[in-house]
Amino acid sequence: MKILKNNIIKLLFGLLIFASFTSCDEGGNPDAGGTTTEAYAGDWFITITDAAGKVQVDHALHATYNTAANDNTMWVDDWTDKPKNKPVGWYLMSKITVNLENGTFSAPSQANLNDPGSTVTITDGKFEKGAGLSKSGKAVDKISFKATFSYAPSDVLTFTGVKRTGFLEDEY
Repeated sequence: MKILKNNIIKLLFGLLIFASFTSCDEGGNPDAGGTTTEAYAGDWFITITDAAGKVQVDHALHATYNTAANDNTMWVDDWTDKPKNKPVGWYLMSKITVNLENGTFSAPSQANLNDPGSTVTITDGKFEKGAGLSKSGKAVDKISFKATFSYAPSDVLTFTGVKRTGFLEDEY
């Protein structure tokens, strides 16, 4: 029994030594880098107004993030309210095409995944570095665009917002 116990201890010790030499290998590219659209990705507090300028939704949390293609396309998404399991803005989740040099974007009649069966057309989209003010008055990035949904093609909504800082004093 003592021999078996000693052999098991030696085997475990050998595996530990082997693992210590192989587990530190970074392999491949240790700096995978970012995505093509990372400069425009983030969380946004967006206010939605109708053509008359009347606020329809105030400071709804949206997100922009890269697509799996990792090209010049992104998603714009009004985050889901987890407890209620529903979007918090205008039920918008659509792919946009971004001009990576100047931050303009659009989406000609794209599927609106937060409202199955509908499409959305996004025009006049723009990301602007440092052009917005957070709730506490700090300079942050700004997002703006116009959207028309297939179920109301004559209603143009304006989405305007600022990038979320993550600081408590800037939360809505």
